[in-house]
Amino acid sequence: MAQPQPQQPPRLLALDPGEARIGVAVSDALGLYAHPRPAVPARSKHDAVRAIARIVREEGVDEVIVGLPLTLRGERGHQAGAVAELLAELRASLTVPVREVDERLSSAQAVAMQPALRGKRDGTLDSASAAVVLQAVLDARRERSRA
Repeated sequence: MAQPQPQQPPRLLALDPGEARIGVAVSDALGLYAHPRPAVPARSKHDAVRAIARIVREEGVDEVIVGLPLTLRGERGHQAGAVAELLAELRASLTVPVREVDERLSSAQAVAMQPALRGKRDGTLDSASAAVVLQAVLDARRERSRA
C-alpha cells in the first residue's frame, strides 16, 4: 500500500507596495522562510500587476499577501487608499487568492535586522520589508497549525 505523500505548504508571495516600488518576497518550498526578490517598479499599476502576475506563474504561487500600510492607530490612511487600488487590480487579474495584512513598521523591522538597508532606494529595503511581512504570516500559520 502506497504511503500518502505529505501535502506541500502553499507557496506565498508577499508585496510591500510603495509609490515608486513594490517590494517582493516569496516563501520557500517548505513554507518556513521568506526570501526577498527584486522589487517591481510601481509607477504604472498596470505594468506592476503584469510583472506580479508573471512572478505568480514563474514561482508557482498559491496565494498573494499584500501589506496594507495602516496608521499607528490601526486606521486606513492616504497610503492605504492607494494600496486598495492595487488590491482591486490584483484580485481582478490573478487566479490565486489575494489578501491583505497589516504591514505597520515592517520597514523599521527590516532595518533593525539589517542596518545597511537604512535609506536604500534601490528596492532592497522594499523587498526586505515584504520578507518581514511574509515571515510574520508564515510564523503565525505555523503556530496555528501546532495548536
